[in-house]
Amino acid sequence: MAQQKHFTLEEVIPGGKNYKKLQPQNMHLQWHGNKLVRIEKNTCAFYNGKGQWEQLFSLEEITSACKHIKSLDYASFPEKDIPVVCFHTDSIYIEYNWKNKEVLTQKKFRGRQHRDVSAVSKWMAYNLNDNLYVENLYSNEKRQLSQDGSHDIVYGQSVHRNEFGIVKGTFWSPDGMRLCFYRMDQSMVPDYPLVDISSRIAVLQPIKYPMAGTESHKVSVGVYDVQTKKTVWLQTGDNTDQYYSGITWSPDSKKIFLYNLNRDQNHLKLWQFDAATGTLEKTLYEETHPKYVQPDHGLTFLPWDRDKFIFWSEKDGFDHLYLYSLKEGKVIRKITDNSLGVVLDLLGFNIKTRSVIICSTGISPIQHNIFSVSIDKDMHMLLGGNTGVHGGQLSANGTMLADTWSSPDVARQIDLINTASGKMTKLLAADNPWKSYAVPEITSGTIKAADGQTDLYYRLIKPVDFDPHKKYPTVVYVYGGPHTRLVEASWGYMCRGWELYMAEKNYVVFVLDGRGSDERGLEFENVTFRHLGKEEMRDQIKGVEFLKSLPFVDSERIGVHGWSYGGFMTINLMLTYPDVFKVGVAGGPVIDWSYYEIMYGERYMDTPQTNKEGYDESNLRLRAGNLKGRLLIVFGYNDPVCVPQHTLSFIRACEDAGTHPDLFTYPGDGHNMIGRDRVHLHEHITRYFEDYLK
Repeated sequence: MAQQKHFTLEEVIPGGKNYKKLQPQNMHLQWHGNKLVRIEKNTCAFYNGKGQWEQLFSLEEITSACKHIKSLDYASFPEKDIPVVCFHTDSIYIEYNWKNKEVLTQKKFRGRQHRDVSAVSKWMAYNLNDNLYVENLYSNEKRQLSQDGSHDIVYGQSVHRNEFGIVKGTFWSPDGMRLCFYRMDQSMVPDYPLVDISSRIAVLQPIKYPMAGTESHKVSVGVYDVQTKKTVWLQTGDNTDQYYSGITWSPDSKKIFLYNLNRDQNHLKLWQFDAATGTLEKTLYEETHPKYVQPDHGLTFLPWDRDKFIFWSEKDGFDHLYLYSLKEGKVIRKITDNSLGVVLDLLGFNIKTRSVIICSTGISPIQHNIFSVSIDKDMHMLLGGNTGVHGGQLSANGTMLADTWSSPDVARQIDLINTASGKMTKLLAADNPWKSYAVPEITSGTIKAADGQTDLYYRLIKPVDFDPHKKYPTVVYVYGGPHTRLVEASWGYMCRGWELYMAEKNYVVFVLDGRGSDERGLEFENVTFRHLGKEEMRDQIKGVEFLKSLPFVDSERIGVHGWSYGGFMTINLMLTYPDVFKVGVAGGPVIDWSYYEIMYGERYMDTPQTNKEGYDESNLRLRAGNLKGRLLIVFGYNDPVCVPQHTLSFIRACEDAGTHPDLFTYPGDGHNMIGRDRVHLHEHITRYFEDYLK
């Protein structure tokens, strides 16, 4: 290994100068209807089914008609049967017909946010100064739909702090003639004072941040009709302490469906509305749970039967798909069962075979594999290989699947798969981008959780030039919270670049997904309910016990590092087990869950008023005097997620208790460092472990 290259942070950290050079070769693929299209910077080609790519158009051809286009990377295909390519960037919207070599429309944008285009009607919705507008992309017609938009009242934006699967605030009907949108009144939510220090006199840039147990914003849902130019409001009743998600249009554009979830997040209702009047017509489905319900997905109608739709539910313990009939007014059947594990994604349908194509953990909890599942029968078929982590793009009719995957030993492969027969054609087998480097040994396995029964998956990275007779310092990298996992059977077991770098510096790095993390089912996750941090720490200590059983781990030199929820876990572990961890680096940590947002925090902890014991138990300020080892806390000075109050209040508590953490901040950065700051961050983290753990 001495003759091989060594990783640098510039190569392994996103934002590094040479980061892209060490990423596995890839293809930028899209479907134009049933035609698979490969997009490169200078050319766009389709796969002819005979092992060849045939050019559709080139960058030179596009730029001769549209000089604003510098690369084809932003190309998309809004309509499946028409030879039109769209370029939609921060500043422009262009549609070009490559067959006729004609620019169909060209629009420049300034200040317009949250843009949402109907590919059918060519109307675009957007937000400007917190008001909602629509504009026809083939004419100069613009309409302002709201007048009272402000810092307190916003239209057409994501609501409920992006929880419940919400990522946007506007939803066009299938015919493009009606727009469903959110209106959020947050006037009752106090301003949280973030500060911009880039000017000579710092400027206040407040955000609305509803903290657990306090008054929350109110959301309503409107429907604008392009033809009548009128807006109606869905009759949802009193919007106080209500969450609305999963907005879905019926295929005929006449009905709107959405989930209503109470603030306790334990009672879910699926409502149906008349889109023309806003009338609540019926409640289609209800679900309750003593802890919480998570409506993270909208409805998906069957393309061959407009009366039936698929919805997601964890009511049987795992995310599964269920078939509902509007005509019968009931759930017809459960489409997926526990043999398919947790359903992760619904990619689409093979219309001919009447099958739904899904991605799930059906083979292993740390794998993602793709299956074709019959809608009408208890049958499913694996598509693609039975190893690794797969993700797919489906053709319009669902007969062909572009499957991009990797495994611990395969950097990246792309296969074209017939979803009826399972026949595969290899499109890409990427070379190992690490082949000229000194790569440490990366392994994965399981240990038992603190309950003595549950298998937990880990990743272990040994130092480069590993000597089994030596004792090495060890860093435990931790997240531990819901909706995230760190160990999977993808390339290098999902090993992070910083772990490779630390292995070169003679550290063992260990990562364990304990109970509370993602993709293992509802009971695995909600075991942490009302006492965040408690069970997760018990599982991490089981990981430490495993490490101490290894002859090459120096039990006197164990460190811990994590970000966000992992920052909370890092400090919590150091305060709860002060004699176990010598050094810790906590990034963007939660310190007190009563300072965290309502939607996420109350799902897992209830309110501070109803769960004082749980909030006190997880309040790290109350145990600041327990700090014994060296602790570095890093945070973004303008963090809108784990606001700076978390870190600053803990520093004050440590000062009062006579303990001495170290502090570092990135002014202007949010919850995560990006670009060059991310490289600098990992330099700083590494230096801290080098100074105090070796």
